[in-house]
Amino acid sequence: MTEFLNNLFFIFQRISWLSLFDILLVTLIFFGLLYSLRDTQAMALLRGMILLVVGIILLTSLVELPAFSWLARNALPALLLAIPVIFAPEIRRTLERLGRAGTVWPVTIKSADLPLEQTIRAVVSAAARLSARQHGALIILQRLDNLEEYIQTGVQMNARVTPEILLQIFYPNTPLHDGGVIIVGPRVAAAACVMPLSASGILNRSPDRQMGLRHRAALGTSEASDAIAVVVSEETGAISIAHAGRMLRRLDPDRLENILIAFFRPHGETHKNNPLERLFSGLFPKKEDK
Repeated sequence: MTEFLNNLFFIFQRISWLSLFDILLVTLIFFGLLYSLRDTQAMALLRGMILLVVGIILLTSLVELPAFSWLARNALPALLLAIPVIFAPEIRRTLERLGRAGTVWPVTIKSADLPLEQTIRAVVSAAARLSARQHGALIILQRLDNLEEYIQTGVQMNARVTPEILLQIFYPNTPLHDGGVIIVGPRVAAAACVMPLSASGILNRSPDRQMGLRHRAALGTSEASDAIAVVVSEETGAISIAHAGRMLRRLDPDRLENILIAFFRPHGETHKNNPLERLFSGLFPKKEDK
């Protein structure tokens, strides 16, 4: 015990402010990586890889196995080279978020910008009426990231956004009711668009079983881009909104309008108590509001 304390005291004597900064920097890097991988399939893969490496190290250190030790020493470097391939989607999304950091949103609401404000009100009005009728809907509002690759999968419309056109698109059994509607500025760019499905397990762990492909597509779109996805559940009529891989559910029309307006306000004008700030500043302990 005395020797252990002496060694510990010796280590603390050698620590400088530069060493503390070095340790803090490495800790922040690992924290950022783990935080970006939370609630994704990659986290399960990472846990499996860590358990595999720890198991191999313990086995080779506790038991004399020359052949297995040789195999482990030669296989671990290849496993490290495979990490970028295994986690390629997560690495790409992280780099995209870093690239978007500090950029200015191209579409913002100004005092004289009536078309965009009318667009938001049209979306809110349509979502409220679809919710009352329990007609399922998926409405994507483009922001900084270009959604042209998804627009090309649907039916081109280039029509002004109105509640009536959204109600008609999502009327059950009509040709355009499946898929998502993508709104670019004040116009409906396309309908019946094929959107990417979420790769996370958030919806699988949800106690509600009413969330199907529309909610997965909303989360998937928010994971692949900075777009905002508004979802209306066909089973319950509940209104949800997804952004950055997070979902806020059971919204009333007033709250939905406040959140959408907050997304498109000029930088710095969002009130600190706005629900958008509370949702995406980490005050919610989970990724979805229950």
